Amino acid sequence: MLFGNNILKYKDEILSDLDKLLEFESIDSQRPEECSAALNFVLKRASDFGLAGELVTDKSAHITLGSNGRLCGVLTHLDVVPAGGNWSFPPFRLTEKDNRLYGRGVADDKGAALITLYCLRALKENGVVGKNTLRAIYGTSEEVGMEDMDGYFEKMPVPEMAFSPDNEYGICYAEKGILQIEVSTNGNDATVLSQFHSGDAVNAVPELAYVMLDASAYDEQLLMRLADASDGNFEFNYTIDGLMIISRGKAAHACEPDKGYNAAAALVDLICHAYTTEETGAICSFIDYAVNKETNGRSIGLKMSDSVSGALTLNLGRVNIEGNTAKAAIDIRYPVTVRGERIIRQFKSVAENGNLNVRVLNHERPLYVEKESELISLLSEAYESVTGEPAELYSTGGGTYARMLGGKGVAFGPAFKGDNVNMHNADESIDKDNFFKHAQICLEAMYRMFTGLTDED
Repeated sequence: MLFGNNILKYKDEILSDLDKLLEFESIDSQRPEECSAALNFVLKRASDFGLAGELVTDKSAHITLGSNGRLCGVLTHLDVVPAGGNWSFPPFRLTEKDNRLYGRGVADDKGAALITLYCLRALKENGVVGKNTLRAIYGTSEEVGMEDMDGYFEKMPVPEMAFSPDNEYGICYAEKGILQIEVSTNGNDATVLSQFHSGDAVNAVPELAYVMLDASAYDEQLLMRLADASDGNFEFNYTIDGLMIISRGKAAHACEPDKGYNAAAALVDLICHAYTTEETGAICSFIDYAVNKETNGRSIGLKMSDSVSGALTLNLGRVNIEGNTAKAAIDIRYPVTVRGERIIRQFKSVAENGNLNVRVLNHERPLYVEKESELISLLSEAYESVTGEPAELYSTGGGTYARMLGGKGVAFGPAFKGDNVNMHNADESIDKDNFFKHAQICLEAMYRMFTGLTDED
């Protein structure tokens, strides 16, 4: 019998604890106290199971089993992106319907985080003796730059072998580089635009945007005609402060911006067809000519791809114009064989030509692990032992903790291809059977890392 099957006896307890864990609105940029509460919840449950847990920094913790051999790790995060709108169910509770589990974080990444805890419990309660040391590492700022792991690894050693269940199956051996860049002006230089707001997170396609305009009757009629002719979804409201235009789109993860519809980009496209550059200001002008509604970076001179990880993607994540503030944030995922400095130089050359200030908010360099490595062999064997199928090796534009491990870790699960988990979107969910299949694979992989066993043994 596969050792991974031992996780199934905890099904009811896992779902009960998952409901409690989802209740924490652990959005690092908005509710850091909720992130701390989520960390403490996991540590408390570890203590209930007789496991040794430790708060390492205010944004990270770990739970350790064993003290021998090589340090092996499983890295997950307890922070989530904002819920946004258009949910069919309460975002911060667990809802089960039609064999699906719904809630913000159920797939990214609280569900997987809880499973790693129960895997450690299963190993301990079954009396497994480890040849190595196994450590579940938890963070709370993965969605906003992974500073949690920067702080963690300043104090703790990097595992010699690790995986992060924060993507899809099979095994992600390559992750594109991630650049998040802000452009700004010294004050709002627009003459007709007093407000523009869109986006809660730079790594998500914004589903809602609005602008306030000092518009004439002629302008209003022109804007309405342009809206009717466009593929956007716009709403016009008349207020005491001027004309408000609301743009509605579809949210998606920034690593796959073509799967969403960018409400901010559509709104900029609309108003820039009706007004001059001086009237809309430098930020909107830059978005119009350098980004527009593209997701491939063509207009800014960044369209590129490689055979390992595919094409560069670009996402307009946030726009904030009001008072003396005028800025926008853009997320770029670039191929693993490209140097990030080249991307930054090209971006700056275009933005600074428009007299914009440029600031790099976050830069995470690409990840690449050799397909023939010991780690990939171990995870492949664990996956095939549970599913009966070979594990596909693939690359992604997403960013996981695996890239923090210096080539000693990869992303592995928890979602299965074909299961639309709506990551970073409304109604995030995961198929219940797939969730517990992941639990079996995860436990099998952790068992093999802990004991050092292979299929040959």
